[in-house]
Amino acid sequence: MLEQRGFSTVAIASVRAQAEKTRPPRALWTTSQLGRPLGEPGDAVFQRRVLMTALGLLERSDGPVILEDLIEDPPGWQDTPGWRAPKLVQISDPLGTPDAWAAAFGAELSALLPLWRIGPARYGRTTVGLSFQAPAAWPSFATRFLAGELPVVPELATPALAMRMLCDDIKALYGEAAQADGPAPSAHQIDEWFWRQTLAGRLLIELRAAAMASENNALKTVGGRFFVPAYWLP
Repeated sequence: MLEQRGFSTVAIASVRAQAEKTRPPRALWTTSQLGRPLGEPGDAVFQRRVLMTALGLLERSDGPVILEDLIEDPPGWQDTPGWRAPKLVQISDPLGTPDAWAAAFGAELSALLPLWRIGPARYGRTTVGLSFQAPAAWPSFATRFLAGELPVVPELATPALAMRMLCDDIKALYGEAAQADGPAPSAHQIDEWFWRQTLAGRLLIELRAAAMASENNALKTVGGRFFVPAYWLP
């Protein structure tokens, strides 16, 4: 409708299959992470390159649908030399009960908190806080879902929303801790560390499985879509 009224449009797509299905007049697909269609925060050179490539589609007249790929991977997929992942406490398996998960996650989280607190001083901000819970409350709250409960917090109306925000907070805290000291890691390095080496990553995968098996349809939907990126599923 915008195009019919004389407004030329161009989209920057993070999921190519979605762009192929919706068929906007012009779309540029990038391989950046979801939520980062222009690449990494602070990388003005690459961000400008994406924008100029997208705007360049406006000069073409071979539509009505133009779908193009940005052939260059964002710097976030290239490992940063010299970065070292934060040290984690050693967790002994098995983790067969919610109480065991809570204790193990609590130990890992507590050891990581001093490093995470350096981050806001370095970057002047934090994105942790969506769950309306202090980190000390996370282990117990998260593992109550593994026990079959559906807890909520007053600020968030449903168990599904409470769990989604908690999972986002967990991922944010670990990501900020990974960037708190030393050279900044790439997005891929952070994800590789979180999903393959931390107990928190394992817990989120476990929570997703519990959500998918739940009779609560909202929790099932949220768990399937938002807890764990498809790329990092077992």
